[in-house]
Amino acid sequence: MRRCSNTEEFAACVDLQKEVWQFSDIDIVPIRMFSVADKIGGQVIGCFDGQSLIGFALSIPGSRAGHPYLHSHMLAVRESYRNKGIGQKLKLAQREDAISRGFELMEWTFDPLEIKNAYLNIEKLGAIARRYNINQYGYTSSPLQGGLPTDRLVAEWWLKSKRVSAVLEGAGAPSEPALSEVEGANPQVGLRNARQQYTPLSTIEVPGQIYAWKASENDRGRAKEVQQRNREAFLAAFTEGQAVLAYERDAQGNGKFILGKWDESWSYAS
Repeated sequence: MRRCSNTEEFAACVDLQKEVWQFSDIDIVPIRMFSVADKIGGQVIGCFDGQSLIGFALSIPGSRAGHPYLHSHMLAVRESYRNKGIGQKLKLAQREDAISRGFELMEWTFDPLEIKNAYLNIEKLGAIARRYNINQYGYTSSPLQGGLPTDRLVAEWWLKSKRVSAVLEGAGAPSEPALSEVEGANPQVGLRNARQQYTPLSTIEVPGQIYAWKASENDRGRAKEVQQRNREAFLAAFTEGQAVLAYERDAQGNGKFILGKWDESWSYAS
């Protein structure tokens, strides 16, 4: 795991990007963008097996209300190396570098229909989400999107927060609460999340069949219905000041966002 710093390594990142997302040329982030990110205070971090690049993370610097932060735009892992914790290790390498340079916040966007990715972001890294962007990138050539609008949640990773520190120091990812608690059988019960107590206020579900529905022209309408329903639910919850604080998966592969009020005050709101 190390920084990429030359044209050959940036080109390898572009090749892996094509392999993972299967973009047409118009959607590809080019070599020059990787070079620019490296030169202006961003990050191009690669994971190598010998001399072969098997994963990378790309971030660029941003500013909000006078505060600098890093926006992690892209993370990719070669298919044969997935489910080995490489994505998480790339994120941790980003965090270490960001803290060493004085950053408090990293952000990135993720598709709320992607169950495994949501679990990594919320449960294993300790990110929260309280913003939802509709069709952020426009319609994309990647078949992974299934022709749907590119709706995205914004992950906020407050690098020095109690929440993130507790998750990464081995307190465990936020525990998955009992369904009866979430649905309100006992609304006074606070749920343990990174050693913090919070009361779940709402849940938003993603069916495990979502991948098959997006891949099938005949069933794509069902995926769009889920996206539209969840879009409305997220926007309503965020308007009320709720944040995504936990993520639950069941044995059938379904996912569930759990929302409540975050008890830390980290914010760069303009």
